[in-house]
Amino acid sequence: MTEVLFYHLQNMTVEGVLPPLLEKSLERGWRVVVQSTSEERADALDAHLWTYRDDSFLPHATWRVADVAEQPIVLAIEDSNPNGAKVRFLVDNAPLPSDSHSYERMVLVFNGDDADALAAARSAWTDCKSRGFEVTYWQADERGRWQRRQ
Repeated sequence: MTEVLFYHLQNMTVEGVLPPLLEKSLERGWRVVVQSTSEERADALDAHLWTYRDDSFLPHATWRVADVAEQPIVLAIEDSNPNGAKVRFLVDNAPLPSDSHSYERMVLVFNGDDADALAAARSAWTDCKSRGFEVTYWQADERGRWQRRQ
C-alpha cells in the first residue's frame, strides 16, 4: 500500500526542507523522484542540491541526462519514473502522478502560507484517502523538528 506523507511548511522553504529529507531517503537505500512544476524550478532545485551545504553531496540529476535510469535522485517535471523510484516527492503543487499506487511512499511538501497550496494539499489528501492510501500529516514544531499531527 502506498504511504503518503504531507509535510506542511510554515516559515520554511522547500530548499531548506528537501535536502535533509532526500539524505534520509538515500540512507535507507531508496531511489527517489522529485517532481516540481516547471523546468525553471527543477533547474533551480538542481543548482541548490549541489550547493546547499559545503560538507555534503546529494547524488542527483535531472530527467534530461542520458544515464537517468542510474541516478538515485531524479528531478522531474512530469509524472514519469525514469529511475524506477519507489519514493516520490511532490513540490510546488505538483499533482499526484497517474501511477501513484506503484510507489511505496509519496511525500507531498506544501507551503502552508499559500492558499492555493493548502487547497491543492487538501484535495490531494482527499484523493489519497479515497484510493485507500495510508496518509499522515507532518508539521514542524517551534524547534523545526517534524511532528506527526492528528
